[in-house]
Amino acid sequence: MDKKYTYLFKNALIFNGSESPPYKADVAIKQNVICAIGNLSAVESDEVFDLEGKALAPGFIDVHTHDDNAVLQSPDCLAKISQGVSTVIVGNCGLSVAPVRLSTEPPDPLNLLGNQSDFIFKDFKSYVAAINERKPAVNVAALVGHTSLRVNHMDDLYREATSDELVAMKDELDACMQEGAIGLSTGLAYATARDSSTEEIIALAKVLAKNDGIYVTHLRNEFDQVIEAIEESFTIAESGDIPLIISHLKCAGPDNWGRSDELLKFIENSSYSHRVHMDCYPYAAGSSTLDLGQVDERVEILITWSETHPEKSTQYLHEIAKDWGLSQYEAAEKLKPAGAVYFSISEEDMKKIISHPKTMIGSDGLPHDPHPHPRLWGTFPRVIGRLAREQKLMSMSTAIHKMTALSAKNYKLEGRGQIAIGSFADLVVFDPERVADTATFDKPISMASGIEQVYVNGVLSFEKGRSTNQRAGIYVGAKQKSNI
Repeated sequence: MDKKYTYLFKNALIFNGSESPPYKADVAIKQNVICAIGNLSAVESDEVFDLEGKALAPGFIDVHTHDDNAVLQSPDCLAKISQGVSTVIVGNCGLSVAPVRLSTEPPDPLNLLGNQSDFIFKDFKSYVAAINERKPAVNVAALVGHTSLRVNHMDDLYREATSDELVAMKDELDACMQEGAIGLSTGLAYATARDSSTEEIIALAKVLAKNDGIYVTHLRNEFDQVIEAIEESFTIAESGDIPLIISHLKCAGPDNWGRSDELLKFIENSSYSHRVHMDCYPYAAGSSTLDLGQVDERVEILITWSETHPEKSTQYLHEIAKDWGLSQYEAAEKLKPAGAVYFSISEEDMKKIISHPKTMIGSDGLPHDPHPHPRLWGTFPRVIGRLAREQKLMSMSTAIHKMTALSAKNYKLEGRGQIAIGSFADLVVFDPERVADTATFDKPISMASGIEQVYVNGVLSFEKGRSTNQRAGIYVGAKQKSNI
C-alpha cells in the first residue's frame, strides 16, 4: 500500500471516543479511513495540520433529529456540521419521511417534517438512494416512524389498528428493514399514535427482532405517568428481546419536577436494564407543535410559529393571552396550528439524566421551524463547553463518549464514533478552551464557537466557520466498508 497519507494531524489532544483521559499523538488518514496513530513525524502526507493546543475527536453523532428532509433540502447541513456533528439519526418520535404516502396535508405532528409536497418517498429504498445521490454534508441513518406506517395503512389514525392494517404495517416495516432501516420509532404521546395499543407495538417489535432492529420511543407520557410509560416500553422491547432507546428522557411539568432519581432508579433496577439506553438534550425546555394538553399557566410557552396568527410568532403565550383578554388555553386554541417551546423541565432533573452513564446526546432540533429551539444549533458545544468544562458535571472525555462511541455502539454504526486504526475518518477539530454554544431562545440561529474543522468520511467539510462545499455524507444504516 502507498504510505502517503491524505491528511496528517500533528500534536493533537486526542479524545478517542472512550471515557479515558485524552492523550497527545499524531493521526494520519488516507481517503476515508484512519490509518495511523502515534509519533508520525517521519510520514508523508498531502496536507499536514499542527493541532498544538487543539483537540481531535470522532465526529459527533446526533442520535435524535428530525432532519429527514432537511439533509436533502439544505444538504450543507450547517446547523449540524458547525457543531461538529458528522452523522444524524432521523425518523424519530414515530415521524419519518419514508415511507409515506399522503393524499392530504400531513397530520400534526408529521407536519414537523414538511408539507405534503415534501413527502415524496413512497418506499424506504428511494430515501436511501436520495441520500446517497444528494450526498449531504453529514452521514444519515434512519428509523421508520410508527405514525408514518399508520398514515400509509389506516383511514383513521384516532383508533386502534385492525388486524389487517397491522399485518400491512408489519409487512412494510419488514421491507424497510431489509432496505436499510435501523429500527422503528414511536411517538405514543401524540394524538396520531395515542390510540395504538401496546399489542400493536409489540407486533411491530417482533418484526424488529428478526431484522436485528432497534426500538426507539417518545414515551406515551412524560408527565405524571412517566414511570408507567417506561414500563410499557420495557414490555414492548422485552417481547422481541431488542434494544430499547428512550427518546429525550425527562420529567415534564412542574408537578413532575424532582423525579429524575426515581426514573433513573426504575430503569437501573429493571431486569431489562442491560438493553436500555436513553438520549437527552442540555436544555430545560422542549419544543414541538403547540399542544393544548401542555398549556399550563405555571409554564412559559414561546410561540415559534402560527398559521392562523403568524404575527404572534416569537411571542410568549401569556403575553398573547393578555393582549387578547383570554386565558392561555383559549389563546392557544386560536393560535393552532402552531409551534411552541415549553419551559417545562427542571434544570436539575436534566443534569441528572444527561450525566447518567446510559444517556447519549441528541439535539431533537426542528429544522423547519422558522424560530427553532436553540438546541438545533447549540446542543453539542453546550454539553462540552457548559456542562463539562464550566460546570464540571462530567469530564470532557465522558461528554464526548456520550456523543460518539456510546451512540455508535447503540445504533450499530460500525467503524464510527472512535479514533482507532481502521475507523472511518469522521473527525472534529475543536478548541477545548473556547468551544461553546451561542444560540439562545431569542436568537436561536447562531453558529457555535470553537469548532475549527469537521471531516466526514475523510473529506474536509467545514472549516473556519463555513462549509467547504465538499459534501461526503452517505447513508450508513446498512453496513459500509472503508477504503483501507
